[in-house]
Amino acid sequence: MPKIIYQTHDGGRTEVEAAEGSTVMENAIKNMVPGIEAECGGACACATCHVYVDDAWAAKTGQPEAMEEDMLDFAYDVKPTSRLSCQIKVTAELDGLVVHVPERQA
Repeated sequence: MPKIIYQTHDGGRTEVEAAEGSTVMENAIKNMVPGIEAECGGACACATCHVYVDDAWAAKTGQPEAMEEDMLDFAYDVKPTSRLSCQIKVTAELDGLVVHVPERQA
């Protein structure tokens, strides 16, 4: 199973094994990663699962689609690699993915 590494703003690190086809957000909630709230449950209807994709992984995770971009307008401290973790599907090629959790969610 692919591994995902969540790094929190305060230096914490959580590494999880994630099932292919699940989302980065689902795995964060399942493993109680601090800072990922996911209030809408993954429906891309809030911005409380906001993460920064590590620069080394940005090309592999792709760019946000229009609906995700609209929701990112409500996220805290948006950066060029900002994504909603509910919109990043886990695939074998994302093994080792590193995402950074912002200081707070919107």
